[in-house]
This record gives sequence, C-alpha cells and structure tokens, in this order.
Amino acid sequence: MNITNWDQAYQENFTPWDKGEPSPALVEFVERNELTGLVLVPGCGVGHDVAFLVSRGLDAIGLDIAPTAIERAKVRYPELAERFVLGDLFERKGEFDAVVEHTCLCALPPEWREKYREAVAGLLKPDGKLIGVFFINPEMDPGEMGPPFGISEVELKALMAPRFELVESYVPASAYPGREEREMIGVFKLTSP
Repeated sequence: MNITNWDQAYQENFTPWDKGEPSPALVEFVERNELTGLVLVPGCGVGHDVAFLVSRGLDAIGLDIAPTAIERAKVRYPELAERFVLGDLFERKGEFDAVVEHTCLCALPPEWREKYREAVAGLLKPDGKLIGVFFINPEMDPGEMGPPFGISEVELKALMAPRFELVESYVPASAYPGREEREMIGVFKLTSP
C-alpha cells in the first residue's frame, strides 16, 4: 500500500508502523547513552517514543502532521497531552538539543530527503544532535514502492554530510520482531547552522 495521507491511515487503522510500544532500538540507545535537554520527536504517531523519553527524564515534545495520531496520543497518554503537537516538520521552528526520530525519514519520499535534513538542522541548537532509528532494509512486497523508503548507511552519511558530522552508527541488537538487522542507529551532530 502506498500511503500518502497519514491521517486517513490512522482513521482507517492502517498503521503497521505502530507496534504499541517505543522503538526497542531507541530504548537500547537511551539505556546506553546520556541524553539531556529539550527533544523533538517528529512523526511521533500515537506517542510511544515520547512517553518513553519523558519516563527517562527528558523534556520531549512529539510532532505529527496527522490530527488523528495526535488525538490518539493525547488519549493514550493523557498526563502528557500538552507534549503532543499537531504540525508540519517542514514548518516548525525551535531550539532543540536533539531531534530523535524513528520512521520519519523513511516515511518521506526520497526526493524530500534534503528538505528533511535542512528542516532538522533548522530545529537544532548549535551542536545539537539528530538521533535516528533509520530503516536501512525495509521489507517490501514485489512491486511495492514505499513508504517505507529505506536508506543505506552510505546514502544517509552522504545526505547528512553538508550539515552534520556522523558521531556513531550501528545496527542495534534490539528490534521489533521482523525488523532485526533492518534498522540502524545513527547519531549526527550539527556542524553548520
């Protein structure tokens, strides 16, 4: 299925990316690394990653373009309702210490990747970080075009190089069932505002 209307997907309950819990790879990363400050989670969906980050003491804000996703996040996590914001990543401004993403880049058409890089760079404080669980090997049905749109580690490094320095990358040990060795943790530090 080629999804282009994210709100419609939520309304029709066609959300195979929502596994009902935070990304295991993100959980693994946060348990091994110190992360502090104000964090934006673009494409937050129903808020599992935001709720996890807040539970770890982070000041996390979730952003999604789908009104139904934001409504569901507020219902699922009512104590965090003010942390879920309806909005477009490409129109958002801010001064975040980190952008933590999982399935946002892979949801965008590949021709939007440079636009994504610039949007994320514009949201970060100097020396801010992009920490992503990137889909490097999505399972596709024959003839399926995406999303998700996978990206190789080489492509990801080249995409980010004009604005970011790669600090760390690895294939995480933890993953949702079926996604083992199909995701990559990438940590990028903003080098040019």
